[in-house]
Amino acid sequence: MSNNTTQVLHGTNPLTMEGDLAAQMVEALDGYVTDAVANSLEKRETLWHRDYGSHEAYAESVESNRARLRKQIGCLDPRLPIDELAYVATTKAVPQITAEENYTVSRVRWQVFDEVEGEGLLLEPRHNVPVIAQVVALPDADWTPEMIAGITDELPLNAQFAGRLAKTGCRVVIPLLINRDDTYSVNPIIGAKTNQPHREFIYRMGYQLGRHIIGYEVQKVLSLVDWMSLSDAPIGVIGYGEGGLIALHSAAVDTRIQAAAVSGYFQSRQEVWREPIYRNVWGLLHEFGDAEIASLVAPRPLIIEASRGPEVTGPPPLRDGRGGAAPGQLVSPPVDSVKAEFSRAHDFYQQLGSEDALHFVFTEDRLPGSQETLTALLTGLGVENAHIDGYQATASTTVDDFDYEARQKRQFMQLVNLSQRFLREAASQRQQFFWEKTDTSSLVRWEETCTDAKAYFWEEVIGKCPPPDAPTNPRTRLIYDEPGWKGYEVVLDVWKDVFAYGILLLPNDLQPGEQRPVVVCQHGLEGRPQDTADPRIESVYHSYAASLADRGFITYAPQNPYIGQDAFRVIQRKGNPIKWSLFSLIIRQHEQTLDWLAELPFVDADRIGFYGLSYGGKTAMRVPAVLERYACSICSADFNEWIVKNATYDSRYSYMFTGEYEMPEFDLGNTFNYGEMAGLIAPRPFMVERGHDDGVAPDEWVAHEFAVVRRLYVRLGIADRTEIEFFDGGHQINSDGTFSFLHRHLNWPEPSSP
Repeated sequence: MSNNTTQVLHGTNPLTMEGDLAAQMVEALDGYVTDAVANSLEKRETLWHRDYGSHEAYAESVESNRARLRKQIGCLDPRLPIDELAYVATTKAVPQITAEENYTVSRVRWQVFDEVEGEGLLLEPRHNVPVIAQVVALPDADWTPEMIAGITDELPLNAQFAGRLAKTGCRVVIPLLINRDDTYSVNPIIGAKTNQPHREFIYRMGYQLGRHIIGYEVQKVLSLVDWMSLSDAPIGVIGYGEGGLIALHSAAVDTRIQAAAVSGYFQSRQEVWREPIYRNVWGLLHEFGDAEIASLVAPRPLIIEASRGPEVTGPPPLRDGRGGAAPGQLVSPPVDSVKAEFSRAHDFYQQLGSEDALHFVFTEDRLPGSQETLTALLTGLGVENAHIDGYQATASTTVDDFDYEARQKRQFMQLVNLSQRFLREAASQRQQFFWEKTDTSSLVRWEETCTDAKAYFWEEVIGKCPPPDAPTNPRTRLIYDEPGWKGYEVVLDVWKDVFAYGILLLPNDLQPGEQRPVVVCQHGLEGRPQDTADPRIESVYHSYAASLADRGFITYAPQNPYIGQDAFRVIQRKGNPIKWSLFSLIIRQHEQTLDWLAELPFVDADRIGFYGLSYGGKTAMRVPAVLERYACSICSADFNEWIVKNATYDSRYSYMFTGEYEMPEFDLGNTFNYGEMAGLIAPRPFMVERGHDDGVAPDEWVAHEFAVVRRLYVRLGIADRTEIEFFDGGHQINSDGTFSFLHRHLNWPEPSSP
């Protein structure tokens, strides 16, 4: 290595940081995202353009926000027409389970989609009792419809709010919600099981496909609204706990709901990342808090009841091979948090002159369904002299052998089947979204027609966080002195108090004025730069950064933040609500690293390639798709039919039964599989390295998806720029074909044979 080269690095500030640099980097990134979450409240107002001139003008001005909320919760699919509910009866159970003085209670179901029915109870006034209002009453996820109807005596009087509303002359339908047990989070056919709550299990597969457990249950409510709209009686919703969440969102996205009551849910959502993952909504805090969602209900009446909410300490316990659930707790919404968020919502109502339509209810017993809440709901529905007494429904007058567990399983499996239908349709959706909008007639046209897709991928799928705002300020120190090269630890500033870290290997035979290609060598899950750079470490990486340096390449091994068990997954959880992912941060770290590498006098900035294993292979698909300064990319031990791997119920290769709860990326299935990501990399060279025994997927999935890439490169007339190497081995760097690929496409001569 020339003295000039050595001086370039030694002329930087010496690296004096001690301890685990990877852990320090992850901690700094966590702090950066935490600050961004805190600042989201002020920033989100820029996405709203409310016109308070009139109620009509206001409704029109917020319709685009309402449309985005529908998309974020996956509430977009057309429902089936409905003109009736069907009674549920078997040879063991009759539909009508009790008859009170002025209403009956029956089990019913209604069709929502081809695969999905809603199911619950209908509390219907008798023929001689006029229907004063129609209400969809939503229990918490762990309560049954029978509980809030008062058919069973498991709840205190106030919590039996559905029965009390029926007593006043309301038609009430109580849908069943998917509960938090894990009984059916299994596939016995393939012997797979997990302790994911049912809600998380549906969330995971739906999220990848642009759907959500929230949206699915809102659709069940809106199907009832479709039916109720056939009558002239006003329509309201009320919900507690998870039912409160569904009630709030239902009223926000459908203005046919004339009044809503939300109990045991409404509060600041700034720490939604602490809640169970099935409440994670992509971009939620970027645009919405509960107050902003309430502003979509305005000026319609909304009652916020500060009851004691459901409390859940975590997912079901680990046992009998069941694991993989994401951490997350529910605590009762703190009253101060409820009041603060209510105050923000009040500002929106006040601007409309409708502050009298927004009610805050607090009762000493902290139970849902207080007399004040139910009276305010009925008043909001136009019921004059509404009065709710302390009525408690009596126990069923019918001996009933109804199978409650079978009902829960039916509802759960219907949503599984619906999600699997969306999975089957995803390839067709990507065809319309990506392939039909791009042009393979020439390389120029290809790149021109990929511009919008590339921007969408970064902004809407990965999430685009702010660019680096600090000079790189490189700090280095020598850590390796090998016969063929020297290695330096490098720390680069990215944002204030946030840095990128890695190891640079420089061949000793670099000559003054010479510029060489660089290969960025990316480790996998829980990996470190040393795994790729240190020739004394024996691992699946086979120290490939060092091997490439022996061949004369400059190599750089970045530390990516997917290390520290749940430490990095917490960053993902915090980032998703502000429309960021872990790769939002990784892209910016790589962007800063590329800037620094390009400035080094011995680096040819036009010949910087990327080569990543496993999670580094995920990086190889996403980062070069966005950062065009990577001249080529190699995905090793990861390339996949990625959408199927994340969302399928029918394979043990699926992430549905594992602990990698950070893997789903919202709506990726309808936009970009790995074939489409490779399309964003094209026309730059792209390669896949695949071991036959690699457990990430079967060969068939990998070959199927690579066929998409091969076809594209052939049509572009650049078939020589893409290839796949299958080898007899597992989850590891093989390096045979990939090294030749790098020599060829980074224009660096292969070493002479001995």
